[in-house]
Amino acid sequence: MTAIGLWNIAADLPDHPAVVDPDGAVVTYQELAARANRFGRGFQELGLQPGDTVVMALPNSADLLALYFAVLQTGLYVVPVNWHLVGPEVAYIVEDSGAKVFIAHERFAEMAAEAGNAVDAKFAVGDIPGFQPLDALGASASPGRPEARTAGAPMVYTSGTTGRPKGVRRPLTGGDPDDVPPASMWFFGIFGIKPFDEHVHICGSPLYHTAVLNFAGISIQMGHTVVLMEKWEPEEMLRLIQEHRVTHSHMVPTQFHRLMALPESTRARYDVSSLRVMIHGAAPCPLETKRRMLDWWGPVVVEYYAATEGGGTSITAEEWLRKPGSVGKAWPGSVVRVLDDHGNDMPVGELGLVYMKMGASTFEYHKDKAKTLASRVGDLFTLGDVGHLDEDGYLYLHDRKADMIISGGVNIYPAEIEGELAVHPKVADIAVFGLPHADWGEEIKAVVQPAPGVVADDSLTEELLEYAKSRLAKFKLPRSIDYIEEMPRDPNGKLYKRKLRANYL
Repeated sequence: MTAIGLWNIAADLPDHPAVVDPDGAVVTYQELAARANRFGRGFQELGLQPGDTVVMALPNSADLLALYFAVLQTGLYVVPVNWHLVGPEVAYIVEDSGAKVFIAHERFAEMAAEAGNAVDAKFAVGDIPGFQPLDALGASASPGRPEARTAGAPMVYTSGTTGRPKGVRRPLTGGDPDDVPPASMWFFGIFGIKPFDEHVHICGSPLYHTAVLNFAGISIQMGHTVVLMEKWEPEEMLRLIQEHRVTHSHMVPTQFHRLMALPESTRARYDVSSLRVMIHGAAPCPLETKRRMLDWWGPVVVEYYAATEGGGTSITAEEWLRKPGSVGKAWPGSVVRVLDDHGNDMPVGELGLVYMKMGASTFEYHKDKAKTLASRVGDLFTLGDVGHLDEDGYLYLHDRKADMIISGGVNIYPAEIEGELAVHPKVADIAVFGLPHADWGEEIKAVVQPAPGVVADDSLTEELLEYAKSRLAKFKLPRSIDYIEEMPRDPNGKLYKRKLRANYL
Protein backbone atom coordinates (compact mmCIF):
# COMPACT_ATOMS: atom_id res chain seq x y z
CA MET A 1 0.00 0.00 0.00
CA THR A 2 1.35 3.45 -0.96
CA ALA A 3 2.27 5.61 1.99
CA ILE A 4 0.50 8.96 2.26
CA GLY A 5 2.27 12.32 2.22
CA LEU A 6 3.41 14.38 -0.78
CA TRP A 7 6.99 13.12 -0.90
CA ASN A 8 6.07 9.46 -0.25
CA ILE A 9 3.44 9.52 -3.00
CA ALA A 10 5.90 11.26 -5.35
CA ALA A 11 8.30 8.35 -4.84
CA ASP A 12 5.72 5.57 -5.16
CA LEU A 13 3.29 7.07 -7.70
CA PRO A 14 5.31 9.78 -9.47
CA ASP A 15 2.86 10.19 -12.35
CA HIS A 16 -0.27 10.39 -10.23
CA PRO A 17 -1.99 13.78 -10.84
CA ALA A 18 -1.54 16.08 -7.86
CA VAL A 19 -2.91 19.38 -9.17
CA VAL A 20 -4.94 20.49 -12.15
CA ASP A 21 -4.11 24.17 -12.65
CA PRO A 22 -6.87 26.62 -13.61
CA ASP A 23 -5.61 26.53 -17.22
CA GLY A 24 -6.06 22.75 -17.28
CA ALA A 25 -2.37 21.84 -17.00
CA VAL A 26 -1.78 18.71 -14.90
CA VAL A 27 1.04 18.71 -12.34
CA THR A 28 2.06 15.25 -11.13
CA TYR A 29 3.12 14.37 -7.59
CA GLN A 30 6.73 14.04 -8.75
CA GLU A 31 6.62 17.48 -10.38
CA LEU A 32 4.95 19.15 -7.38
CA ALA A 33 7.44 17.60 -4.93
CA ALA A 34 10.39 18.66 -7.12
CA ARG A 35 9.08 22.23 -7.26
CA ALA A 36 8.55 22.26 -3.47
CA ASN A 37 12.10 20.93 -2.99
CA ARG A 38 13.60 23.65 -5.21
CA PHE A 39 11.71 26.42 -3.41
CA GLY A 40 12.67 24.94 -0.04
CA ARG A 41 16.35 24.87 -1.01
CA GLY A 42 15.96 28.45 -2.17
CA PHE A 43 14.64 29.55 1.21
CA GLN A 44 17.61 27.92 2.94
CA GLU A 45 20.03 29.45 0.43
CA LEU A 46 18.62 32.84 1.45
CA GLY A 47 19.52 32.03 5.06
CA LEU A 48 16.01 31.40 6.40
CA GLN A 49 15.91 29.38 9.62
CA PRO A 50 13.07 27.42 11.25
CA GLY A 51 10.57 29.88 12.70
CA ASP A 52 11.11 32.51 10.00
CA THR A 53 8.15 33.71 7.94
CA VAL A 54 7.27 33.79 4.24
CA VAL A 55 4.35 35.90 2.97
CA MET A 56 2.70 35.15 -0.37
CA ALA A 57 0.04 36.95 -2.39
CA LEU A 58 -0.78 34.54 -5.20
CA PRO A 59 -3.88 33.39 -7.06
CA ASN A 60 -4.87 29.72 -6.96
CA SER A 61 -2.08 27.82 -8.68
CA ALA A 62 0.28 24.87 -8.43
CA ASP A 63 3.03 27.40 -7.61
CA LEU A 64 1.15 28.49 -4.49
CA LEU A 65 0.77 24.88 -3.35
CA ALA A 66 4.43 24.11 -4.12
CA LEU A 67 5.49 27.10 -2.00
CA TYR A 68 3.16 25.95 0.76
CA PHE A 69 4.80 22.52 0.84
CA ALA A 70 8.27 24.11 0.58
CA VAL A 71 7.50 25.94 3.82
CA LEU A 72 6.05 22.81 5.42
CA GLN A 73 9.33 20.94 4.93
CA THR A 74 11.73 23.70 6.03
CA GLY A 75 10.27 24.68 9.41
CA LEU A 76 8.98 28.07 8.28
CA TYR A 77 5.68 29.87 8.78
CA VAL A 78 3.70 30.78 5.69
CA VAL A 79 1.26 33.70 5.64
CA PRO A 80 -1.12 33.58 2.64
CA VAL A 81 -2.55 37.08 2.28
CA ASN A 82 -5.86 38.11 0.80
CA TRP A 83 -4.85 39.69 -2.51
CA HIS A 84 -8.00 41.82 -2.50
CA LEU A 85 -6.34 43.94 0.20
CA VAL A 86 -4.67 47.21 -0.72
CA GLY A 87 -0.97 48.01 -0.29
CA PRO A 88 -1.04 49.49 3.24
CA GLU A 89 -3.13 46.58 4.55
CA VAL A 90 -0.72 43.98 3.18
CA ALA A 91 2.28 46.06 4.27
CA TYR A 92 1.00 45.85 7.86
CA ILE A 93 0.82 42.04 7.65
CA VAL A 94 4.27 41.78 6.05
CA GLU A 95 5.81 43.94 8.77
CA ASP A 96 3.84 42.48 11.69
CA SER A 97 4.71 38.90 10.71
CA GLY A 98 8.41 39.73 10.42
CA ALA A 99 8.48 38.28 6.90
CA LYS A 100 11.90 37.47 5.44
CA VAL A 101 10.49 36.68 1.97
CA PHE A 102 7.55 38.16 0.05
CA ILE A 103 6.18 36.44 -3.05
CA ALA A 104 3.49 37.98 -5.25
CA HIS A 105 1.85 37.69 -8.67
CA GLU A 106 2.20 40.44 -11.27
CA ARG A 107 -1.58 40.74 -11.28
CA PHE A 108 -1.22 42.40 -7.87
CA ALA A 109 1.87 44.42 -8.82
CA GLU A 110 0.71 47.78 -7.46
CA MET A 111 -0.24 46.32 -4.08
CA ALA A 112 2.92 44.18 -3.93
CA ALA A 113 5.27 47.04 -4.77
CA GLU A 114 3.84 49.10 -1.91
CA ALA A 115 3.63 46.21 0.56
CA GLY A 116 7.10 44.77 -0.05
CA ASN A 117 9.19 47.80 0.94
CA ALA A 118 10.20 46.25 4.27
CA VAL A 119 11.46 42.98 2.74
CA ASP A 120 14.78 42.43 0.93
CA ALA A 121 13.98 39.04 -0.66
CA LYS A 122 11.06 39.52 -3.07
CA PHE A 123 9.97 37.16 -5.85
CA ALA A 124 7.25 37.49 -8.47
CA VAL A 125 5.27 35.31 -10.80
CA GLY A 126 5.51 37.54 -13.85
CA ASP A 127 7.06 40.99 -13.79
CA ILE A 128 7.01 43.31 -10.76
CA PRO A 129 9.69 46.05 -10.55
CA GLY A 130 12.14 45.30 -7.74
CA PHE A 131 11.11 41.61 -7.54
CA GLN A 132 13.14 38.65 -8.80
CA PRO A 133 11.36 36.03 -10.94
CA LEU A 134 10.04 33.13 -8.86
CA ASP A 135 11.96 30.74 -11.13
CA ALA A 136 15.15 32.17 -9.61
CA LEU A 137 14.21 30.90 -6.13
CA GLY A 138 16.40 27.84 -5.59
CA ALA A 139 17.64 27.76 -9.18
CA SER A 140 21.32 27.78 -8.15
CA ALA A 141 20.97 25.49 -5.14
CA SER A 142 22.10 21.87 -5.16
CA PRO A 143 19.47 19.44 -6.47
CA GLY A 144 17.38 17.22 -4.21
CA ARG A 145 15.60 17.85 -0.97
CA PRO A 146 16.43 20.78 1.29
CA GLU A 147 19.38 20.07 3.57
CA ALA A 148 17.59 20.28 6.91
CA ARG A 149 13.95 19.22 6.90
CA THR A 150 11.54 19.95 9.74
CA ALA A 151 7.81 20.65 9.77
CA GLY A 152 6.64 24.21 9.20
CA ALA A 153 3.13 25.62 9.54
CA PRO A 154 0.69 28.22 8.20
CA MET A 155 0.14 31.41 10.18
CA VAL A 156 -3.14 32.88 9.04
CA TYR A 157 -4.14 36.43 9.88
CA THR A 158 -7.63 36.82 11.31
CA SER A 159 -9.08 40.26 12.01
CA GLY A 160 -10.23 41.34 15.46
CA THR A 161 -12.61 43.94 16.78
CA THR A 162 -9.77 46.48 16.76
CA GLY A 163 -9.78 46.16 12.98
CA ARG A 164 -6.09 45.19 12.84
CA PRO A 165 -5.49 41.60 11.67
CA LYS A 166 -3.79 39.23 14.11
CA GLY A 167 -1.75 36.19 13.12
CA VAL A 168 -2.83 32.88 14.67
CA ARG A 169 0.52 31.29 15.45
CA ARG A 170 1.06 27.79 16.85
CA PRO A 171 4.35 26.36 18.08
CA LEU A 172 6.21 24.31 15.47
CA THR A 173 6.15 20.58 16.18
CA GLY A 174 9.66 19.69 15.04
CA GLY A 175 8.13 16.71 13.23
CA ASP A 176 9.20 14.94 10.05
CA PRO A 177 7.61 16.61 7.00
CA ASP A 178 7.17 13.19 5.37
CA ASP A 179 4.74 12.22 8.12
CA VAL A 180 1.18 13.43 7.64
CA PRO A 181 -0.03 14.89 10.95
CA PRO A 182 -2.55 12.55 12.59
CA ALA A 183 -4.85 15.55 13.02
CA SER A 184 -5.15 15.82 9.22
CA MET A 185 -6.19 12.18 8.89
CA TRP A 186 -8.57 12.60 11.81
CA PHE A 187 -10.12 15.77 10.37
CA PHE A 188 -10.87 14.22 6.99
CA GLY A 189 -12.09 11.12 8.80
CA ILE A 190 -14.85 13.23 10.38
CA PHE A 191 -16.31 13.56 6.89
CA GLY A 192 -15.60 9.96 5.87
CA ILE A 193 -12.81 10.94 3.45
CA LYS A 194 -10.09 8.28 3.10
CA PRO A 195 -6.64 8.30 1.46
CA PHE A 196 -6.57 7.68 -2.30
CA ASP A 197 -9.94 5.91 -2.92
CA GLU A 198 -10.19 7.73 -6.30
CA HIS A 199 -10.91 11.00 -4.52
CA VAL A 200 -10.79 14.30 -6.42
CA HIS A 201 -11.06 17.62 -4.59
CA ILE A 202 -12.22 20.81 -6.32
CA CYS A 203 -11.03 24.13 -4.91
CA GLY A 204 -13.19 27.03 -6.05
CA SER A 205 -12.39 29.56 -3.30
CA PRO A 206 -9.14 31.52 -2.83
CA LEU A 207 -6.40 29.53 -1.11
CA TYR A 208 -5.66 32.42 1.25
CA HIS A 209 -8.63 31.24 3.34
CA THR A 210 -7.62 28.95 6.21
CA ALA A 211 -10.13 26.18 5.54
CA VAL A 212 -9.62 26.28 1.76
CA LEU A 213 -5.84 25.90 2.10
CA ASN A 214 -6.26 23.15 4.69
CA PHE A 215 -8.63 21.15 2.51
CA ALA A 216 -6.40 21.42 -0.57
CA GLY A 217 -3.21 20.66 1.36
CA ILE A 218 -4.63 17.66 3.20
CA SER A 219 -6.17 16.33 -0.02
CA ILE A 220 -2.73 16.29 -1.66
CA GLN A 221 -1.19 14.64 1.41
CA MET A 222 -3.82 11.89 1.15
CA GLY A 223 -3.27 11.15 -2.52
CA HIS A 224 -6.24 13.07 -3.91
CA THR A 225 -6.06 15.14 -7.08
CA VAL A 226 -6.84 18.82 -6.48
CA VAL A 227 -8.64 20.70 -9.25
CA LEU A 228 -8.08 24.45 -8.93
CA MET A 229 -10.44 27.17 -10.10
CA GLU A 230 -8.99 30.65 -10.49
CA LYS A 231 -12.39 32.30 -10.22
CA TRP A 232 -15.49 30.51 -9.03
CA GLU A 233 -18.33 30.37 -11.54
CA PRO A 234 -21.35 28.14 -10.87
CA GLU A 235 -21.69 26.46 -14.27
CA GLU A 236 -17.92 26.10 -14.64
CA MET A 237 -17.82 24.26 -11.31
CA LEU A 238 -20.49 21.86 -12.55
CA ARG A 239 -18.52 21.30 -15.75
CA LEU A 240 -15.33 20.52 -13.81
CA ILE A 241 -17.20 18.20 -11.42
CA GLN A 242 -18.42 16.21 -14.40
CA GLU A 243 -15.09 16.26 -16.28
CA HIS A 244 -12.87 15.27 -13.37
CA ARG A 245 -15.38 13.10 -11.45
CA VAL A 246 -14.99 15.32 -8.38
CA THR A 247 -15.81 13.69 -5.05
CA HIS A 248 -15.44 16.43 -2.44
CA SER A 249 -14.99 20.14 -1.84
CA HIS A 250 -15.21 22.94 0.70
CA MET A 251 -17.89 25.54 -0.07
CA VAL A 252 -19.74 28.52 1.36
CA PRO A 253 -23.51 29.17 1.28
CA THR A 254 -23.16 31.99 -1.25
CA GLN A 255 -21.93 29.42 -3.75
CA PHE A 256 -24.98 27.24 -3.06
CA HIS A 257 -27.18 30.26 -3.67
CA ARG A 258 -25.48 30.97 -7.01
CA LEU A 259 -25.77 27.33 -8.08
CA MET A 260 -29.48 27.29 -7.30
CA ALA A 261 -29.90 30.48 -9.34
CA LEU A 262 -28.89 28.62 -12.52
CA PRO A 263 -31.77 27.58 -14.76
CA GLU A 264 -32.99 24.08 -13.98
CA SER A 265 -32.12 23.01 -17.53
CA THR A 266 -28.49 24.10 -16.96
CA ARG A 267 -28.26 22.24 -13.66
CA ALA A 268 -29.71 19.10 -15.22
CA ARG A 269 -27.11 19.18 -18.00
CA TYR A 270 -24.25 18.09 -15.74
CA ASP A 271 -23.58 14.75 -14.06
CA VAL A 272 -22.81 15.28 -10.36
CA SER A 273 -23.21 11.64 -9.33
CA SER A 274 -19.50 11.41 -8.41
CA LEU A 275 -20.00 13.74 -5.40
CA ARG A 276 -19.53 12.04 -2.03
CA VAL A 277 -19.17 14.87 0.50
CA MET A 278 -19.53 18.60 -0.15
CA ILE A 279 -18.59 20.39 3.03
CA HIS A 280 -19.76 23.90 3.85
CA GLY A 281 -19.11 26.39 6.62
CA ALA A 282 -17.85 29.97 7.08
CA ALA A 283 -21.35 31.50 7.23
CA PRO A 284 -24.93 30.60 8.13
CA CYS A 285 -26.77 28.79 5.34
CA PRO A 286 -30.43 29.72 4.80
CA LEU A 287 -32.62 26.71 5.59
CA GLU A 288 -34.40 26.77 2.24
CA THR A 289 -31.13 26.98 0.30
CA LYS A 290 -29.76 23.95 2.08
CA ARG A 291 -32.95 21.94 1.59
CA ARG A 292 -32.87 22.65 -2.14
CA MET A 293 -29.19 21.61 -2.37
CA LEU A 294 -29.99 18.36 -0.57
CA ASP A 295 -32.86 17.72 -2.99
CA TRP A 296 -30.47 18.22 -5.92
CA TRP A 297 -27.18 16.69 -4.75
CA GLY A 298 -28.54 14.20 -2.26
CA PRO A 299 -27.23 13.57 1.28
CA VAL A 300 -23.67 14.64 0.47
CA VAL A 301 -23.96 18.18 1.89
CA VAL A 302 -22.21 18.29 5.27
CA GLU A 303 -21.93 21.36 7.50
CA TYR A 304 -19.37 22.34 10.11
CA TYR A 305 -18.64 25.21 12.47
CA ALA A 306 -15.03 25.88 13.38
CA ALA A 307 -12.32 28.48 13.74
CA THR A 308 -8.73 29.02 12.70
CA GLU A 309 -7.95 28.89 16.42
CA GLY A 310 -9.17 25.26 16.72
CA GLY A 311 -12.18 23.16 17.70
CA GLY A 312 -15.58 22.78 16.12
CA THR A 313 -18.76 20.89 15.30
CA SER A 314 -20.15 19.04 12.27
CA ILE A 315 -23.50 17.70 11.13
CA THR A 316 -24.38 15.25 8.39
CA ALA A 317 -27.25 15.75 5.95
CA GLU A 318 -29.33 13.11 7.70
CA GLU A 319 -28.76 14.75 11.10
CA TRP A 320 -29.53 18.20 9.72
CA LEU A 321 -32.90 17.05 8.37
CA ARG A 322 -33.73 15.98 11.93
CA LYS A 323 -32.18 19.11 13.48
CA PRO A 324 -32.66 21.86 10.86
CA GLY A 325 -30.65 24.95 11.60
CA SER A 326 -28.12 23.20 13.82
CA VAL A 327 -24.40 23.29 13.08
CA GLY A 328 -23.93 19.92 14.75
CA LYS A 329 -22.22 18.27 17.68
CA ALA A 330 -18.63 18.68 18.86
CA TRP A 331 -16.00 16.77 16.90
CA PRO A 332 -14.36 13.82 18.65
CA GLY A 333 -11.62 15.33 20.78
CA SER A 334 -13.23 18.77 20.66
CA VAL A 335 -15.13 20.48 23.45
CA VAL A 336 -18.01 22.88 22.79
CA ARG A 337 -19.71 24.66 25.69
CA VAL A 338 -22.13 27.57 26.04
CA LEU A 339 -21.20 29.82 28.96
CA ASP A 340 -22.58 32.91 30.66
CA ASP A 341 -20.55 36.05 31.35
CA HIS A 342 -19.07 34.46 34.47
CA GLY A 343 -17.87 31.29 32.75
CA ASN A 344 -20.72 29.07 33.97
CA ASP A 345 -22.45 26.56 31.71
CA MET A 346 -25.83 27.69 30.43
CA PRO A 347 -28.78 25.28 30.78
CA VAL A 348 -30.00 23.40 27.72
CA GLY A 349 -31.80 25.72 25.31
CA GLU A 350 -30.55 28.97 26.87
CA LEU A 351 -28.35 31.45 25.04
CA GLY A 352 -24.76 32.21 25.92
CA LEU A 353 -21.32 32.63 24.37
CA VAL A 354 -20.02 29.59 22.50
CA TYR A 355 -16.60 28.39 23.70
CA MET A 356 -14.47 25.66 22.18
CA LYS A 357 -11.17 23.86 22.39
CA MET A 358 -9.46 21.11 20.42
CA GLY A 359 -7.58 18.56 22.48
CA ALA A 360 -4.51 20.09 24.08
CA SER A 361 -3.71 22.35 21.12
CA THR A 362 -2.58 25.86 21.92
CA PHE A 363 -2.33 29.05 19.92
CA GLU A 364 -1.61 32.70 20.45
CA TYR A 365 -2.47 35.83 18.53
CA HIS A 366 0.89 37.03 17.24
CA LYS A 367 2.08 40.07 19.24
CA ASP A 368 -1.29 40.37 21.01
CA LYS A 369 -1.30 38.69 24.41
CA ALA A 370 -4.29 40.76 25.52
CA LYS A 371 -6.44 39.49 22.64
CA THR A 372 -5.29 35.93 23.34
CA LEU A 373 -6.28 36.16 27.01
CA ALA A 374 -9.54 38.02 26.32
CA SER A 375 -10.78 35.19 24.12
CA ARG A 376 -10.30 32.52 26.80
CA VAL A 377 -11.97 31.02 29.82
CA GLY A 378 -9.43 28.56 31.17
CA ASP A 379 -8.31 26.53 28.17
CA LEU A 380 -11.49 27.31 26.20
CA PHE A 381 -11.70 30.17 23.68
CA THR A 382 -14.59 32.01 22.05
CA LEU A 383 -15.18 33.81 18.78
CA GLY A 384 -17.93 35.80 20.47
CA ASP A 385 -20.71 33.78 18.82
CA VAL A 386 -24.00 33.44 20.69
CA GLY A 387 -25.83 30.13 20.64
CA HIS A 388 -27.43 27.32 22.59
CA LEU A 389 -27.11 23.56 22.95
CA ASP A 390 -30.15 21.28 22.77
CA GLU A 391 -30.79 18.23 24.93
CA ASP A 392 -28.79 16.04 22.51
CA GLY A 393 -25.73 18.29 22.47
CA TYR A 394 -26.42 19.90 19.09
CA LEU A 395 -25.28 23.50 18.75
CA TYR A 396 -27.50 26.25 17.30
CA LEU A 397 -26.06 29.69 16.54
CA HIS A 398 -28.24 32.75 17.08
CA ASP A 399 -25.81 35.53 16.37
CA ARG A 400 -22.22 35.96 15.41
CA LYS A 401 -19.60 38.26 16.84
CA ALA A 402 -21.40 41.33 18.01
CA ASP A 403 -20.62 43.39 14.94
CA MET A 404 -18.89 41.11 12.46
CA ILE A 405 -20.27 41.04 8.91
CA ILE A 406 -20.08 37.84 6.85
CA SER A 407 -20.46 38.58 3.15
CA GLY A 408 -19.93 35.78 0.65
CA GLY A 409 -18.34 33.66 3.37
CA VAL A 410 -15.73 36.35 4.15
CA ASN A 411 -15.42 37.92 7.60
CA ILE A 412 -15.53 41.72 7.51
CA TYR A 413 -14.90 43.81 10.60
CA PRO A 414 -16.81 47.12 10.82
CA ALA A 415 -14.30 48.68 13.23
CA GLU A 416 -11.66 48.71 10.51
CA ILE A 417 -14.00 50.46 8.04
CA GLU A 418 -15.17 52.88 10.72
CA GLY A 419 -11.57 53.66 11.66
CA GLU A 420 -10.64 54.58 8.10
CA LEU A 421 -13.72 56.72 7.33
CA ALA A 422 -13.84 58.41 10.75
CA VAL A 423 -10.72 60.42 9.92
CA HIS A 424 -12.35 62.01 6.87
CA PRO A 425 -12.83 65.73 7.65
CA LYS A 426 -16.50 65.67 6.63
CA VAL A 427 -17.38 62.79 8.99
CA ALA A 428 -18.32 63.57 12.60
CA ASP A 429 -19.31 60.03 13.54
CA ILE A 430 -19.87 56.73 11.75
CA ALA A 431 -21.37 53.28 12.33
CA VAL A 432 -20.94 50.30 10.01
CA PHE A 433 -22.95 47.08 10.20
CA GLY A 434 -24.31 44.27 8.07
CA LEU A 435 -27.77 43.94 6.58
CA PRO A 436 -29.29 40.76 5.11
CA HIS A 437 -28.55 40.21 1.41
CA ALA A 438 -30.20 37.44 -0.62
CA ASP A 439 -27.02 36.56 -2.53
CA TRP A 440 -24.08 37.45 -0.30
CA GLY A 441 -25.63 36.70 3.09
CA GLU A 442 -24.94 40.23 4.31
CA GLU A 443 -24.05 43.57 2.76
CA ILE A 444 -22.21 46.49 4.33
CA LYS A 445 -24.24 49.51 5.41
CA ALA A 446 -22.63 52.70 6.69
CA VAL A 447 -24.49 55.39 8.64
CA VAL A 448 -22.68 58.71 8.87
CA GLN A 449 -23.19 61.77 11.04
CA PRO A 450 -21.78 64.56 8.86
CA ALA A 451 -19.47 67.18 10.32
CA PRO A 452 -21.13 70.52 11.16
CA GLY A 453 -21.99 72.51 8.08
CA VAL A 454 -21.57 69.54 5.70
CA VAL A 455 -24.49 68.80 3.40
CA ALA A 456 -25.51 65.15 3.33
CA ASP A 457 -26.15 64.44 -0.34
CA ASP A 458 -25.11 62.17 -3.20
CA SER A 459 -21.90 64.09 -3.82
CA LEU A 460 -20.82 63.46 -0.21
CA THR A 461 -21.53 59.75 -0.65
CA GLU A 462 -19.41 59.67 -3.80
CA GLU A 463 -16.59 61.52 -2.03
CA LEU A 464 -16.60 59.16 0.96
CA LEU A 465 -16.67 56.03 -1.22
CA GLU A 466 -13.79 57.31 -3.37
CA TYR A 467 -11.86 58.04 -0.18
CA ALA A 468 -12.59 54.55 1.15
CA LYS A 469 -11.40 52.94 -2.10
CA SER A 470 -7.91 54.31 -1.53
CA ARG A 471 -7.71 52.84 1.97
CA LEU A 472 -9.73 49.63 1.95
CA ALA A 473 -10.11 46.52 -0.18
CA LYS A 474 -13.09 46.51 -2.52
CA PHE A 475 -14.97 43.85 -0.55
CA LYS A 476 -14.85 46.07 2.56
CA LEU A 477 -16.48 49.07 0.90
CA PRO A 478 -19.99 50.04 2.09
CA ARG A 479 -22.65 49.23 -0.47
CA SER A 480 -24.65 52.25 0.65
CA ILE A 481 -24.33 55.21 3.02
CA ASP A 482 -27.17 56.82 4.95
CA TYR A 483 -27.00 59.97 7.06
CA ILE A 484 -28.17 60.78 10.56
CA GLU A 485 -28.24 64.02 12.56
CA GLU A 486 -26.86 62.46 15.72
CA MET A 487 -25.44 59.02 16.36
CA PRO A 488 -27.15 57.09 19.19
CA ARG A 489 -24.53 56.87 21.93
CA ASP A 490 -24.77 56.66 25.72
CA PRO A 491 -23.08 59.25 27.99
CA ASN A 492 -19.92 57.13 28.05
CA GLY A 493 -19.71 57.13 24.26
CA LYS A 494 -20.91 53.58 23.68
CA LEU A 495 -22.67 53.25 20.35
CA TYR A 496 -26.07 51.57 20.33
CA LYS A 497 -25.28 49.87 17.03
CA ARG A 498 -27.87 47.13 17.42
CA LYS A 499 -30.61 49.72 17.87
CA LEU A 500 -29.37 51.56 14.80
CA ARG A 501 -29.27 48.36 12.76
CA ALA A 502 -32.74 47.39 13.96
CA ASN A 503 -34.18 50.40 12.12
CA TYR A 504 -33.31 48.64 8.84
CA LEU A 505 -34.59 45.17 9.70
